[in-house]
Amino acid sequence: MDGDLARVRRFRQLHALVIGDAMLDTYLDGTAVRICREGPVPVVRKTAEHHVPGGAANTAANVRALGAQVTLLGVVGDDLAGGLLRAGLQRMGISATGLFTDAEMATLHKLRIRADGQYVVRFDEGEATQLSVSVEKRLLDYLEHAYATCDVVIVSDYGYSAISPAILDRLIALRVQQPRPLIVDAKFLQRYRAAHATMVTPNHMEARQLIESRFSSASPGIGEPPTSEQYAHWGRQLLTLLDAEHAAITLAADGVMLVSRSGATQHMPAYTTPHANTIGAGDTFTAAVALALGAHATPASAVRIGIDAASIAVTQANTISASYQELLQRVSLRAHTAHAGISKNSAIASRQALQHLRTRLEVERQAGNTIVFTNGVFDVLHAGHIELLRRAKALGDILVVAVNSDRVAQQLKGAGRPIIHERDRLALVSALDSVDYALLFDEETPSDLIRLLRPHIHVKGGDYDGASLPESEAVRAVGGRIVIVPLIGNLSTSAVIGRITALAAAQRTSEGSL
Repeated sequence: MDGDLARVRRFRQLHALVIGDAMLDTYLDGTAVRICREGPVPVVRKTAEHHVPGGAANTAANVRALGAQVTLLGVVGDDLAGGLLRAGLQRMGISATGLFTDAEMATLHKLRIRADGQYVVRFDEGEATQLSVSVEKRLLDYLEHAYATCDVVIVSDYGYSAISPAILDRLIALRVQQPRPLIVDAKFLQRYRAAHATMVTPNHMEARQLIESRFSSASPGIGEPPTSEQYAHWGRQLLTLLDAEHAAITLAADGVMLVSRSGATQHMPAYTTPHANTIGAGDTFTAAVALALGAHATPASAVRIGIDAASIAVTQANTISASYQELLQRVSLRAHTAHAGISKNSAIASRQALQHLRTRLEVERQAGNTIVFTNGVFDVLHAGHIELLRRAKALGDILVVAVNSDRVAQQLKGAGRPIIHERDRLALVSALDSVDYALLFDEETPSDLIRLLRPHIHVKGGDYDGASLPESEAVRAVGGRIVIVPLIGNLSTSAVIGRITALAAAQRTSEGSL
């Protein structure tokens, strides 16, 4: 994990070449005020307008945001959209000298209109056209110059016109003479079957379409979602069609399936991010993966870093990117918690591990996840406990459960309690599917824990008045809220123990009368 951090720190020493279809993304935001008289559509009163780089230009913007230098090679039209794109790149510190104007084409432009945050319509301008001879020659000449000074090459091919067969052939020839890592993100991957890419990064739909066009048995059954094994199988099949070394198939919220030419596969999960904005997330992932490979990361390390970057980007609005500092912090936090051995379903008993859990929860918080906290003795685990924890987990994304020590449990429940030793109670709670982290604490109230872990929601089971709880002040101090979950019927540990005791007494009485 420390290696990942070192790779990210090297980003600032790298220079990437991005080749592909540069676009302009425009967002018109407004408020729907009424229905139009001319037709059943909303009248939207404009409140904001944003112009940002899209397509290959967004990949270049992500490279620059991640700290590296970047050269963008592409084509725009002699129009307003092309001028706005150039201006946007220059504001980001990206030279537009490799962005050539072809008067015979229109700049690729995606205009999105939103009313009160909801998409109303998207207008697309520009189409796949053949490059003019003069512009293609200028692109080829510039490619020779830019390739000589770069550390890594990224192809961002949306299937329009920027990467002609002649440009692709020249790129392949240059890599034979001077090898560089090549990362290909292309809508039509079959064009790159002889490019000997270091890594291709199709999304699962692109990979599936290519595989199904060549292998009739690629699809799962009707109505069945693909399994992890199916994705791995697609990756292996994909590499039989391409001469790439690795395929990283992006699976949206399910993470990434990494497949190598050796046949090795690895499913790498993504962070859970509520209300994620995925526009351009693939560009962020590809940019970070490319820079990591340029910094000599292993493929698995590069994909981990790519997932970190994408998880930051999807929390933003409009076409998105992640910054160098944000990625450095995310990878640093991940490395920190990994050294502590903190993972999902961890049973945390030491003070040092508790501090590492606090760091891990900061990662979850930055990813936009809701942290839920609850506490209790959990002696003689029963259905009431299970239902309480199930309901608690349903309130958010990450559930942390604090289990009272034996000392405190005896103070709370009286002599003879707890029945189950604290370590065993902790192990049982941490093994439940609904519980992400379980920890042991030795205080009479969880106030200090709440101040340390800063949960969004504190759950209590029973008939409490939230305001009268001793920890209510701590919950307010961290900006959280209290949720009371009623207990089910008369299920309680005391009742269970009472029934066991009564049964044992009845059994002794029965035996004595024989």
